[in-house]
Amino acid sequence: MEKFIFGLAVGMAGGALLVANNCKLLNLVKKNQEDIMEKAECYIDKKLEELEKNGEEKEKKSPQKSQG
Repeated sequence: MEKFIFGLAVGMAGGALLVANNCKLLNLVKKNQEDIMEKAECYIDKKLEELEKNGEEKEKKSPQKSQG
């Protein structure tokens, strides 16, 4: 009976540690995903702004062609 109670206590403690570690790991993964998404959004916004600026500069530099 003592071995059963000791095993039960060790199992409960081990299970609690696994759950706690999994929660920490899950929260860490979520945080890292959010950080990566923010960085990706900033990068995409930066590239879009650069493309828009380049497009505007090309329009200003290129002469207007007359039709007809």
